[in-house]
Amino acid sequence: MEKIKNEVWKKDFGEFKEKTDQFYAGELDKASYKGFSGRFGSYAQKDGKASMLRLRMAGGRLTKDKMKFIADSIEKYKVNKVHFTTCQTIQLHNLRPEAIYGIMEGALDHDIVTMGGGGDFPRNVMVSPLSGVEKGEYFDVLPYAEAAGEYLMTFIPKKMMPRKLKVCFSNSPANRTHATFRDLGFVARPDGLFDVYSAGGLGNNTRFGVKVAEAVEPSKIFYYICAMRETFIAYGNYEQRGKARTRYMQETLGEEGYKKAYLEKLDEVFASGENLDLDITAEEVKKQGDGSKVEDPRVIAQKQEGLYAVTYHPIGGCPAPEKLGEIYHVIQDMEDVEARVAPDETMYIINLTGSEAKKVLEATSDGARTLFETSVSCIGASICQVGIRDSQALLHKCVEAVREAGIKDGALPQIHISGCPSSCGTHQTGEIGFHGCVKVVDKVPHPAFTLHLNGCDLQGKERMGEKVGVLLEEDIPKFFVKLGRIVEDSGMDYKEWSQKYPDEIEKAAEEFIK
Repeated sequence: MEKIKNEVWKKDFGEFKEKTDQFYAGELDKASYKGFSGRFGSYAQKDGKASMLRLRMAGGRLTKDKMKFIADSIEKYKVNKVHFTTCQTIQLHNLRPEAIYGIMEGALDHDIVTMGGGGDFPRNVMVSPLSGVEKGEYFDVLPYAEAAGEYLMTFIPKKMMPRKLKVCFSNSPANRTHATFRDLGFVARPDGLFDVYSAGGLGNNTRFGVKVAEAVEPSKIFYYICAMRETFIAYGNYEQRGKARTRYMQETLGEEGYKKAYLEKLDEVFASGENLDLDITAEEVKKQGDGSKVEDPRVIAQKQEGLYAVTYHPIGGCPAPEKLGEIYHVIQDMEDVEARVAPDETMYIINLTGSEAKKVLEATSDGARTLFETSVSCIGASICQVGIRDSQALLHKCVEAVREAGIKDGALPQIHISGCPSSCGTHQTGEIGFHGCVKVVDKVPHPAFTLHLNGCDLQGKERMGEKVGVLLEEDIPKFFVKLGRIVEDSGMDYKEWSQKYPDEIEKAAEEFIK
């Protein structure tokens, strides 16, 4: 496989600039522009007066060079909104055209490609965020995911798929990337091989993936990715966009029929004679600890003796725009230190000695203080074209109410909020999740959210949250204060309490359900 050169991507920028200039001049409508601009990883925001740009990095891996480029771009173009996404990308918001052009082109010089960040293309490859440094992982899947990301980019100039394609890798049963229920998931095994799951997905018509292969050699993953593309092109729905995601192939073909169709395409790929074998050796972290130690709730000991990762979770996954620059200035001279953006909008700064970790802790002290404050939210309807409710605003109101009530850490879980049913906030996987909607009360429409309970993404225990009712937006902070106090009074944390009293959370919500 030959990597697509940056000059190839740059050739298309002229057309992007032309269409973008037309849109901002009022010569191109929002829907037409969206259909075009997504290929470049950019969309106009809801008000049509500014745009967002999605910076894709396989596995959310943010090297110091990439971090510096993003931080410098934020400063240069006065970017005032940054978002860590659940697909491990970084989104920059409220951009004017000159900022989009400058960042998009400049990013290529730092191996950040925005192409395919939206539209009907392969999206950012997701990876367990601590792959390579996590204690208990089966093996480091990041090198294979990064190679897969490069391979998937070669699909962009080829025949269009019916919709986007999300490929994920997990390094353990924690399944943080939801690899068992995405379009294509490579799930690590203790023996150093992968099981492969396909045609799953969140959003409308959720589906768990079909296990299409077991004990796959990591060197063979490109064959399985190619077979996924060919299956999607052959059996995907090009006529009805709402039913064009891979999970709908389970509906049209049946689970066994889908598996048969996929394996037939896989046989064709192997029989084609094209050599798609990978030869990868994972880079080992050679840095050693310096004897300094650190203990803090936000610090994780790595599998490398004496090294640590620091977690940083800005509320709603939206750090202050200057924060990336501040972190970079702290870590710039630290050996082998880099960052990873996680699927729950957390950033991990890894490969730190104990003394280095203390400096990073200080630089990131503005983030979440409790488990509840690490809750996940999409960017919300104030910015997103298709959003129904402002998920970010709701999360901030909930955090403020819980802080004011003095609810202790552990009494409430991490929650997941999506502004619409599309599940960009992964609401179906959370112990508590919400998606935005409208509720008519006495013939008057009110901002509201549908409540989902008891989702789980652990491999072998996967479960989509059950819809239990609709709450008015204004009542949700009150619900969490009530729930937090109930759990506090029990003397248990939320996980213990919910396991002992599985029906009590729904009872706590009853007075608020409309």
